[in-house]
Amino acid sequence: MNKKLYWQIPLALLLIIGTIYIARQEHSKTYRHAEGSIFGTIYHITYEADRDLQPDMVEALMRVDNSLSMFNDSSVISRINRGEDVDLSKQRMFVEVFLLAQTISKETNGAFDITVAPLVNAWGFGFKNDTKPSPAAIDSLRQFIGYQNVNIVNHQVQKTDPRTMLDCSAIAKGYGTDVVARLLRSKDVSNFMIEIGGEVVVAGKNDRGGPWRIGVTKPTEDPENQNNELQAVLSLPYHNSTSTSKHTLSALATSGNYRNFYYKDGKRYAHTIDPRTGYPVQHNILSATVIAPNCATADAYATSFMVLGLDSAKQVLAHHPELLAYLIYTDEKGQYATWQSEQLLIDK
Repeated sequence: MNKKLYWQIPLALLLIIGTIYIARQEHSKTYRHAEGSIFGTIYHITYEADRDLQPDMVEALMRVDNSLSMFNDSSVISRINRGEDVDLSKQRMFVEVFLLAQTISKETNGAFDITVAPLVNAWGFGFKNDTKPSPAAIDSLRQFIGYQNVNIVNHQVQKTDPRTMLDCSAIAKGYGTDVVARLLRSKDVSNFMIEIGGEVVVAGKNDRGGPWRIGVTKPTEDPENQNNELQAVLSLPYHNSTSTSKHTLSALATSGNYRNFYYKDGKRYAHTIDPRTGYPVQHNILSATVIAPNCATADAYATSFMVLGLDSAKQVLAHHPELLAYLIYTDEKGQYATWQSEQLLIDK
């Protein structure tokens, strides 16, 4: 037998064994589904893996809850709000979210602000009690509201006023979605869709081999959350010119006023409060969908765009090419209109 052939036989066997191994590995993977409740909302996760990873995902989400949930009395943020001295040197999650929130607050001139909760509560509870907060009450609350009033110094949160409270609910769901995405990536999961209370992260392909398709709900007045008619459908992940990964990841978050509002004396009040004025926003923007490199960022900017309004939101977007947006608003005639980033592809 030719000596050359002797060298080729082991190589051929190796290739055959490798092919069989890869085929078995691919065959053993299946698209799995996980769902449950966290952060006062529901999560749905679809992922391709060879084993059940839901226990790992739940553990990761509970770490987020133990850091950022105001409804968890022992969480880091609850302890800080009670005035306890909390050493943040080992609280990576809280620090990461706090610093990102502060950055976005500066980028949006205070339209996003994790100290706004007392104002939100004043308006929300006020309407439930059939009373509107007085200008004096609003001015009193505004004295200790503002992202400039809090900072991290020597691994501790420092407040200029002890009455200042932190509330990360407008960024925590997005961050929790990111945490699950990181976990799945660490387990070599390439194809997944994570949705927590409407905040979404996707990577790779769906179980039909195509892109993940995410719907944007038409912003009709629907306080009972009964209408699910879609305004648009987005195909994700979004591949931009700088993408180098085979499995690009995209994060999406939507914020809107069309399901959370009150009527008082014939006037409609949105649930979104402008931290800079202390009053509900009166802009024509109804829904803001943001696509960003991570879901915490998308979550925060979607909220801030509802505060800023259409024109100011577009100004922010002009300075942040890493962000894409799909905005629904009412035009001068009171009709629905949309604005979208040029690079964004809409299926519907």
